[in-house]
Amino acid sequence: MIHHITLIVLGLLLIVGSCIVFTNAIEHLGKCCKLNDGAVGSILAAVGTALPETIVPLVAILGAYITGKNINAGEEIGIGAILGSPFLLSTLAMFITGLAILIFTGTKKRTAQINTDYSILTRDLRFFLISYTIAVLSSFVHIYIIKIIIAVGLLAYYLTYVIRTIKRCQGGDCEEELDELIFQKILKRYNMPIIWFQIILSILCLIYFSHIFVEQIKYFAEIFKINPLILSLILAPIATELPEMFNSVLWVNSSKDQLALGNITGALVFQSCIPASIGILLTPWDFGQESLINICLVYLSTILLYVTTQKNKQISIHTLILCGIFYILYIIYVLSKILN
Repeated sequence: MIHHITLIVLGLLLIVGSCIVFTNAIEHLGKCCKLNDGAVGSILAAVGTALPETIVPLVAILGAYITGKNINAGEEIGIGAILGSPFLLSTLAMFITGLAILIFTGTKKRTAQINTDYSILTRDLRFFLISYTIAVLSSFVHIYIIKIIIAVGLLAYYLTYVIRTIKRCQGGDCEEELDELIFQKILKRYNMPIIWFQIILSILCLIYFSHIFVEQIKYFAEIFKINPLILSLILAPIATELPEMFNSVLWVNSSKDQLALGNITGALVFQSCIPASIGILLTPWDFGQESLINICLVYLSTILLYVTTQKNKQISIHTLILCGIFYILYIIYVLSKILN
């Protein structure tokens, strides 16, 4: 038991560490491509920090099919990780960001005013609501060829989102002062091949460490007789969404609110398109009670964010903190299920 606990904690830390290495490289790539904070936050940083939660379900599903063992558990973990990520982003990540702003305001490190482009924020949320709805409704489709069309459509939809964001944000420099490229410290060189080498190596590490993490989830689900779906809805997203939450806290401390919120909303769009396509193609994509409640809470928190931002042309600390209530409600529900 101690061995498996050590592995799950170590796997979690290595996933986050690999993601930090990836994000470091992807932000330097954005700087080299002369993209501003809007594109870096919503596209590059979002894709970089969303990579673990994409790889975890992919490893869980494909690993089960390749080995021929625990296929149902692999599918449950995959679906849970895919659904859990948008839930955590729209509830806990927003709550932590709002709480961080409140704390830093109290310590006089910044003001309570959230400085962000509300039009980019509402656009991201609108893109997410559309793609998420398509992904959810596809669970009622049982003809595989139509599922393929939906999955391809979601990929095309995300590509459209990326192109529009880059066109809107290209032509300016990223305002954030970036940390030195990690491999630059080691190799004493800085160029595009070094950046790409760091990106590729971090992706390979993410795949391997995600495999370790998924195997431990299967182990604990079997030992404690808990549905792998429930474990993966809560445990996997907390592990894989740490980079988004960690980055957002750092950015709001520096009053870089566009980067902080764009990182989360951009990841929401990514999650509802790329991982959802994987789930539609490689799993039964059927939702039980736990999944449906999770989906409903995602809609409630996202609509709250969208309506208040659209109405006030700004977003407040209270709105962000209020999103945490939906997360607490789901945790209470899950704990009651486990205890029963």
